Amino acid sequence: MTPRAPAAMGAWSPVWLVARPRWLAFGLLVAALAGAASADPPALAPLLKTLDLRGYPSRTAPPQFSGRTLGARQLSMTEHRGRVILLNFWASWCLECRSEMPGLERLHREFSSRGLVIIGVNARESKKAVGRYATELGLTYQLVFDPDGKINALYGVIGFPTTFVVGRDGRAVAFAIGPRQWESAPARALIEALLAEPVPGTAVR
Repeated sequence: MTPRAPAAMGAWSPVWLVARPRWLAFGLLVAALAGAASADPPALAPLLKTLDLRGYPSRTAPPQFSGRTLGARQLSMTEHRGRVILLNFWASWCLECRSEMPGLERLHREFSSRGLVIIGVNARESKKAVGRYATELGLTYQLVFDPDGKINALYGVIGFPTTFVVGRDGRAVAFAIGPRQWESAPARALIEALLAEPVPGTAVR
């Protein structure tokens, strides 16, 4: 059973602050900003609500990490600056992950050319197990290994699937604990809205 977020939970779960002291400083930063108003466009708010996504206060930056992919290359969050990122934490034994990931694959195929990046972070499984799973589901988006659980701990993941949404400017937009209908009309509208935002460093005409 996937843990659900408490009704009173803020932008970043205080449970994670207790359980994950290695990134306490980041958690405290988020907690300090929890009462601030979001700077995201008003149009995003109803989409986040419809998808039951928890939004972040303005200027919240997600933790940076790097990891080895199934294709044996080193991937980092910083290399995707200027793109919209769906960062999905999963495991092959997670039934809800299995039902969600084909939809993420279809989004990858549809929107990757426009700037959407989907990254799947696997928890503590072997390359053989991840490769077999990816082949079975036909996954072609980037899958990152987390053999010692450090990336999961960095993000305070307490259940699978957990997905984080990151904007083109590198800000943390929202997160979800548990599966979501990522191919639904509201999810597509959210992705379209985020893709429509200007890429940092480019002139707006």
